[in-house]
Amino acid sequence: MARRRVINPAPGPTPTPSPRATAETSRAAQCPHRGVPDMLLSLALYLILGAIAGILAGLLGVGGGLVIVPMLNFAFEWQAIPHEFMQHLALGTSMASIMFTSISSFRAHHKRGAVLWNVVWRITPGIITGTLVGTWVVAQLSTNFLKGFFVCFLYWVAAQMLLNIKPKPSRELPGNMGMFGMGNVIGAVSSLVGIGGGTLSVPFMAWCNVAMHTAIGTSAAIGFPIAVSGTVGYIVNGLATQGLPANTFGFVYLPALVGIVCASVLTAPLGARLAHSLPVAKLKSIFAVLLIVMATRMLIGLL
Repeated sequence: MARRRVINPAPGPTPTPSPRATAETSRAAQCPHRGVPDMLLSLALYLILGAIAGILAGLLGVGGGLVIVPMLNFAFEWQAIPHEFMQHLALGTSMASIMFTSISSFRAHHKRGAVLWNVVWRITPGIITGTLVGTWVVAQLSTNFLKGFFVCFLYWVAAQMLLNIKPKPSRELPGNMGMFGMGNVIGAVSSLVGIGGGTLSVPFMAWCNVAMHTAIGTSAAIGFPIAVSGTVGYIVNGLATQGLPANTFGFVYLPALVGIVCASVLTAPLGARLAHSLPVAKLKSIFAVLLIVMATRMLIGLL
């Protein structure tokens, strides 16, 4: 019987996998049981983020964005979302979540008489203008630039908290034009870093002789027009962007938004109650250390 010859194929160049395939392969190696468990892990992460954001919004008046944005970046890396859209989606999703967080938060503060509605009405026109302009600027910038700006902002906020830097109450609230100008600044910066504006509006009001608890409550209310106009801006600018991943509405990542909102609306009133009973100064120091850790983690990723 004739022997069958086995011919080995000639060696050829090994095809180079695409970056997307490499990311998927790496993630599959880290998490071999993909599918439903992956979805449950993502949902659990977003629920935890929402719970933290809600408590922070009520407790410190910061809207939760300082935590949501970096944590969403880490989650997006794990989900292999295209790098060029990570920060834009994190900022847009954070803004959208703050719409819901701020409602439950400022309602709780309002019940305690800690919201100066006259201040909210006077600063809102500038807030809307500044936020819409800021979201347009974000759409023109790269993810790396936005991350770098966000890292610098985190370090600045952390330094303020650790060193207990506070403006001395030395003046009264400005007139309508001054409030409009300050609203522009708060809105623009808030949209660039995806926050509800508390890290800017609380010191501003404290500088203008507003009591701290009232400044926090009023800041929570100011966060609502920031979040609404910011969300509109991120959606409109995102809809004009090609190549966004599935389950997005403009620059808003819907699965993350649902998980964050479901938890944050429940925990924001708790944070507001705690603000009137816990040593907020000590909690801010702990929070500042957390900000430094997250900022450093993001900075390392940029190097």
